[in-house]
Amino acid sequence: MSEELVKLSGVQKAYRRGKQSVPIFETLDMSIEKGAFLAIMGPSGSGKTTLLNLLGGVDRPTGGSITFQGQRVDNLSESRLAAFRAGHVGFIFQFYNLMPMLTAAQNVELPLLLTSQGSKARKERAATALQIVGLSDRAAHKPSELSGGQQQRVAIARAIVSDPELILADEPTGDLDRETANEILSMLQELNANYGKTIVMVTHDAEAARYARKTLHLDKGHFVEKDLVA
Repeated sequence: MSEELVKLSGVQKAYRRGKQSVPIFETLDMSIEKGAFLAIMGPSGSGKTTLLNLLGGVDRPTGGSITFQGQRVDNLSESRLAAFRAGHVGFIFQFYNLMPMLTAAQNVELPLLLTSQGSKARKERAATALQIVGLSDRAAHKPSELSGGQQQRVAIARAIVSDPELILADEPTGDLDRETANEILSMLQELNANYGKTIVMVTHDAEAARYARKTLHLDKGHFVEKDLVA
């Protein structure tokens, strides 16, 4: 029997727009098993990025509960929520979100600054993460000296440097050509298959979604499928 990593139960989420409350999710239930590689598709405004933010503890639900490995996380204090994100979740973004003045190695090391690890240990882990994504020879290069695909590899290395169980990818290939996108998607497949990472990827690209083990479709805050288990 597969182990459940994340569970959303009756999750509600609404945003304030002036005096109005704009609902995104009214009652969302979802279970993600450990080792899943899940693609989430849906039209703009369907709640895809909001879902990622809820899964990663970046945002809190208005109602309902979110548990991670059986422990509730949506009601943690800000400091404990930050510690949860730092230790258990890796984020990959469409536009890489790298610091332009830092080298690849320094960018990868950034999440570890939130931990108690010493400088030597942080540098070793950053070097290992860059090795996994095949960029050891670019460790001293700044983002402007790297191609888009290389920058996204650095971003992936940054996402895995703290050895998180869950990787959340928001349109990770949206800024890349097809060939480079396929390389990045193959790398995510490898992280899932060989390193046991659970991956939830938001994408508008049906070709990208084929790399996942399963695809769910969001529309107006609801999953189209009846089967919500990844």
